[in-house]
Amino acid sequence: MSATGEDYDTPILPGDAPSDYERYIRTDELLALQKGPEEWVHRDELLFQVVHQSSELWLKLATSDVEEATRLLEEGDVEEAARQLRRPLRCLRYATDQLDMLEELSPWEYQEIRKVLGHGSGFDSPGWRTLRVALPRLGQAFHARRRKEGLSLVDLYVGRRDNDALFRVAESMIEADEWCQAWRVRHYRVVARVIGDGVVGTQGTPVEVLGRLVQTVFFPDLWEVRNELTARSKAEA
Repeated sequence: MSATGEDYDTPILPGDAPSDYERYIRTDELLALQKGPEEWVHRDELLFQVVHQSSELWLKLATSDVEEATRLLEEGDVEEAARQLRRPLRCLRYATDQLDMLEELSPWEYQEIRKVLGHGSGFDSPGWRTLRVALPRLGQAFHARRRKEGLSLVDLYVGRRDNDALFRVAESMIEADEWCQAWRVRHYRVVARVIGDGVVGTQGTPVEVLGRLVQTVFFPDLWEVRNELTARSKAEA
């Protein structure tokens, strides 16, 4: 009982868990989503599931924030869109960094886990699938806003101080592309390290295909404008 007479040890949120923390976070359901020891073919299934499930959560948040930034751009609130886009970049960084944990899998022992994955593949990740839809929509909203302001991409970059919020949106979009590429590179290297780079994955796709996807970008115009800026600088020299 606190000095004010309120009992902080007794949960007040609906549910059966013993604390409000557990009820709000829904830890009972969350921690029941992984296989238990009686179901494992190898104890590293827990590692494998935790990494992938947490990745899906970060990607879910990233997609939500990208969609919000898109809405803000469409409504003309460029400053808030610029702020909002910083968050999905952190999500992508976390999703990339935690791939390091998969390198703790023994290549031989992982083969036991692989036998129970069915046709499961990262290509089926709902997190990446929804993000791949959300990012092009963000690009469309950005270019619509830029055109409404009467700016070419070169104009935006040369006069960035006059259009700082829109410039920061563009740079966050480039950074999102970089993190997606970093994830693809990291994922390819992890897969190659664990199962090899000359084999076929669980969905019948050669691992080498992952390597070829590394150069994929969502915002090619933003990459191309760098070439235009360099050419312009040389012409004006």
